[in-house]
Amino acid sequence: MIQDTMRKLLIAAVFFLVWFKAGAAQPQTKIYVGLSTLNSRVTPLWIAQERGFFAKNGLEVLLVLTRVSQPAIAALLAGEMQMVYGGSTAALGAVSGGADLKVIAALTNRLTYDLVARPGINRPEELRGKRLGVGSIGGTVWMGAMLGLEHLGLEPSRDRISILVVGDQTNTGQALEAGSIDAALLDGVFTRRLRQKGFPVIAEFAGASIPFAGQGIVTSGSYLTKQPAILENFLKGLLEGIDFSLAPANKASVLKTMTARLRLPDDASAEVGYQVLIRGVEPKPYPSLEGLRNLQRLMRVHNPKVGSIRVEEMVDDRILRRIIEGGF
Repeated sequence: MIQDTMRKLLIAAVFFLVWFKAGAAQPQTKIYVGLSTLNSRVTPLWIAQERGFFAKNGLEVLLVLTRVSQPAIAALLAGEMQMVYGGSTAALGAVSGGADLKVIAALTNRLTYDLVARPGINRPEELRGKRLGVGSIGGTVWMGAMLGLEHLGLEPSRDRISILVVGDQTNTGQALEAGSIDAALLDGVFTRRLRQKGFPVIAEFAGASIPFAGQGIVTSGSYLTKQPAILENFLKGLLEGIDFSLAPANKASVLKTMTARLRLPDDASAEVGYQVLIRGVEPKPYPSLEGLRNLQRLMRVHNPKVGSIRVEEMVDDRILRRIIEGGF
């Protein structure tokens, strides 16, 4: 009887090993996702990658940092990338030129940047005649700057505020320290170090509730039509990454990932980034039509074609809604 039992256990073990190896051998679909920005709100994607949330949905997700939106959108349209995570301004510009792009999710729907100035500038009105640094003209930070200045009652042309392209958030902070610019719009995680060095924060837009199509997931219309299952699996992994990142019980793990990925100098900087993350990332990342219309309103001054876009046709969150409303 003991031998019979042992034989059954051995057979069961063999079947388990065969099943396990078969499951482990399942090929994963490799997809490339462009990152046109680098800040603490990217954390849910890093978490989904590190924790295997994408992998368990059959995907090998490669995150490619482009730092600005235009080359990422160009790679998307060329089929070299399947999605882009970043601002919607470049997407709006491409659509105005005839591109077929869809916003399928949006992690950030409000302006969350800080307006930091060099020492000696302490009030928004003192920015008149000064130099403001951005990553690129027409990019996410540029658009955030336009909305922020508008909120403060300032207008670049009227108030002679020069907009200078200086690079990503790291480069912008360095340019401000070097005196190459007088002010910059920075993510909170980059603000802290400058504040410690005596650079005043003259506006914190996180509390102003300014609708803003910030960090979105953009794909092409053709890829959405041909590969809805891949996009569904990606969004499932992303939702798990968001859920994990925003859960208080996981704070230590989230801080560890954020510190490593952003190369933060200390725990205090990571804590600032964490607060930006939990305040800025949407638990249910539906795209904001109001935020897109805000961008459209400002962009059409420089690109009249943008005014003819029906932004509601750019948004396609059917897959996301099906996942969330299905109780995933």
